[in-house]
Amino acid sequence: MTFIVISVVSGALILGAVWGIYGSLSKKTEGFLVALAGGALIVSTVLELINPAIEKASIGIALGIVMAGAGVFTALDYLVKKKWGSDSGGGLLAAITLDGIPENLALGVALIGADALTVAALSGSIFLSNLPEAAGGAKEMTKNGSSKKKVLLLWSATALILSLAALLGNQLLADVPDETLANIRCFAGGAVVASLAIEVFPKAYQEDSYWAGIATAIGLVLAFYLNSLSS
Repeated sequence: MTFIVISVVSGALILGAVWGIYGSLSKKTEGFLVALAGGALIVSTVLELINPAIEKASIGIALGIVMAGAGVFTALDYLVKKKWGSDSGGGLLAAITLDGIPENLALGVALIGADALTVAALSGSIFLSNLPEAAGGAKEMTKNGSSKKKVLLLWSATALILSLAALLGNQLLADVPDETLANIRCFAGGAVVASLAIEVFPKAYQEDSYWAGIATAIGLVLAFYLNSLSS
């Protein structure tokens, strides 16, 4: 199950890149899908990462680690954009990689000892997030003059990197104490929350205006429903 989930989620980057390079993707559709994924990811992050961690560790320490995860992601995201620029090919690729590492690390950690339904909401929301982000990023890179073949290779390499992040999170952390695992989940959860605030929701509103609010609610409802199936 671990390999299947990781392959499907990271494969969304390649599928999205192909969609952006060779297909058609309206800005509104992209914004709607990004907002829907963001709503689902909020629920998944809280229910699958942060809340279980709080139950196994000191709430003060756990919430402090959530803040640390958000702070580290924010600082790194700022440095990436300052160095490469958010509109350049390198900036787009660096941003999606930076955004995807905590998400996929969180996915790998969540898969430890979990059944399929427990991680369905998290993996599904990451898939929905990766798909339009890769499509929009690949489309922008081809507009800036990069060849279609080069862009597809870059996004394929990014998918491989994020797959490795999820796999390492799953394999290397399987035997760590519960309290340590709880802290790692909180850190990853904080990073994901920061990525939603900085990358996902502003983009969704910019592309799809007020429909982004409806899409976010739909994603949230879907994630809650999927989580209820595993309860």
